[in-house]
Amino acid sequence: MSGTDVYQDAVIIGGGFYGASIAIYLAKQRGFKRILLIEREPALLTRASYNNQARVHNGYHYPRSFTTAYRSRVNLPKFVRDWPDAVKQDFTKLYAIARRNSKVTAKQFERFCREIGAKIQPAEPALRALFEPRLIEDVFLVEEYAFDATKLAGWAERELNECGVQIRFETRVTEISNGHNETLRVTAQSDRDAEKLITCRYVFNCTYSGINQFKGDFPGTRIGLKQEITEMALMQAPSALQGLGITVMDGPFFSMMPFPARGLHTLSHVRYTPHLHWQDKQGIDPYKRLNDYDHATRVDRMVRDVGRYLPAVLEAKYVESLFEVKTVLVKNEGDDGRPILFERHLELPGCYSVLGGKIDNIYDVLEKLESEKFESTFT
Repeated sequence: MSGTDVYQDAVIIGGGFYGASIAIYLAKQRGFKRILLIEREPALLTRASYNNQARVHNGYHYPRSFTTAYRSRVNLPKFVRDWPDAVKQDFTKLYAIARRNSKVTAKQFERFCREIGAKIQPAEPALRALFEPRLIEDVFLVEEYAFDATKLAGWAERELNECGVQIRFETRVTEISNGHNETLRVTAQSDRDAEKLITCRYVFNCTYSGINQFKGDFPGTRIGLKQEITEMALMQAPSALQGLGITVMDGPFFSMMPFPARGLHTLSHVRYTPHLHWQDKQGIDPYKRLNDYDHATRVDRMVRDVGRYLPAVLEAKYVESLFEVKTVLVKNEGDDGRPILFERHLELPGCYSVLGGKIDNIYDVLEKLESEKFESTFT
């Protein structure tokens, strides 16, 4: 062990949207003075916060999970209010219901939208004409948005700097252990520096797919997690699909959403986007698995199937694919629910693990944090 850092009020592990938001919250709302954020990449919001569908959900996606749908309805206007510059609203969003193999009918979907208070109306004929009528039962115009992860990263960088949060990039935390007098010890390692031992009062584990990859006294999450290697295909949309976001529900179907960070669209398919999956456990590093995986695109299969429902997609131009590890709670595989994971580790007093499946879940995290009692500084 080469060095020991000064005491920190809190160490945040993970510089994605959740980690950055929690660090800012602790500084601004809870009076923490000494906060260290540790991120394994060379910049903020470059992994799961960036490599995703960039959808700000409004509930439509979750007809089999009322709680997730309703929470999205509550959270979307807050997200638009708090990050207006990062939210793209200037596109038309359509949800279409497939005639076969869909887990909801058009009438069920309409009723569900009314129940959660989500706006919905029949799409005009010119938009309906984009779809193959023999395969699509109905098409609806809805309100749903996209976000630009690069603009969120810019916000995070400015706010963290203003709050005086110290950031250590290209650094991995390897151990979390109990210290003395209600402290925690965090072991951090970078390629450039010797191993560091950091003493702190609180640890917030916001590492998403790496949430269980710590040694020491860290017990792991009580809730079971599943890891998936996923592919988002970035496409240049043809003129007929420019300015549109499209989702075909609800089963083995697809979405084509604007991706504001690149001025492109993401194409994802329930059957072809997941490449490989496994039950999460300590010792199986998800990021190593991703790096070792052959990133062979399935975009041809995606386009071929999507083209049956939406013929114009056959004119889209493939640019590249975003491969990432997606982490989901095993208990929600059947209903597609996306609740947050928020665990206080009793074996490590002061250590929390936080994981969310959607960007707007950040408000559910902040609500949880509001109910926690923290000592903001060391005495």
